[in-house]
Amino acid sequence: MSAVSDAEALDLPPPVERGWPGKRIAGYMLVGVWILLGLALVAYLVTAWDPALFERYSANYVSGLGVTLLLVGVSTVLGVLLSIPVTAMRMSKNRVLSAIAYAYVYFFRGTPLLAQTFLIYYGLGTFRPQLEMVGLWTFFREAWYCAVFAFTLNTAAYQAEILRGAIESVGKGQWEGAASLGLSKWQTLRMVILPQALIVALRPYGNELILMIKGSAIVAIITVYDLMGVTRLAYSRSFDFQTYIWAAIIYLAIVELLRNVVELIERRITRHLRR
Repeated sequence: MSAVSDAEALDLPPPVERGWPGKRIAGYMLVGVWILLGLALVAYLVTAWDPALFERYSANYVSGLGVTLLLVGVSTVLGVLLSIPVTAMRMSKNRVLSAIAYAYVYFFRGTPLLAQTFLIYYGLGTFRPQLEMVGLWTFFREAWYCAVFAFTLNTAAYQAEILRGAIESVGKGQWEGAASLGLSKWQTLRMVILPQALIVALRPYGNELILMIKGSAIVAIITVYDLMGVTRLAYSRSFDFQTYIWAAIIYLAIVELLRNVVELIERRITRHLRR
């Protein structure tokens, strides 16, 4: 048997590596590159700043931002409402209902949002006579409504899985404890399970909302003048690349604001866990 060192015998931690290890150097180099890129971007915006261009298209950007926020807001709320029955079907013991919900979630989570939007906007247009017969053509001929419909179906699938996973993360002992107190299943779900599940689901919900904000840019392809739509229009008329930089900065600001709001809500609703 080999001799045991004094450090091993005393169960001491390994010695701290001194100097500048390679990983630390690489990390500082990457941070330095990002700082240089940020400074270069600021310098470009300062030197290329065109007050006339900004005055001409600033109102369009505000209008496009409003369209983006309205699209994401309406789709997210409708997705929440749709995700509740889908979650109930996914967790149902009825195999038929569970299979239908699984197929729905599998399709909308497994295919690109762009393809789904095209299928609804362009694909359903081939069924115009049938849609006119049932009075739905006035809905599906509008790009805005098709975008809301596609985004709602997509986010509902993701939200259903988020909600299902959060509910299943709560221990079965919570159900058993509530039943021992005489609470019904609905009361248990509403007053015991959901408050705990929503804490788990908060960050995934926030991530889904951020993905919806960024994914909303694809509606510009189907002639919806959201933030990216007005950016494409501004670039096609000015051929100034800074129009896209403006849009990127606005998207980044929205994402950062949402991230901080989610963190603030999480700190507020979990303050009892830190005591």
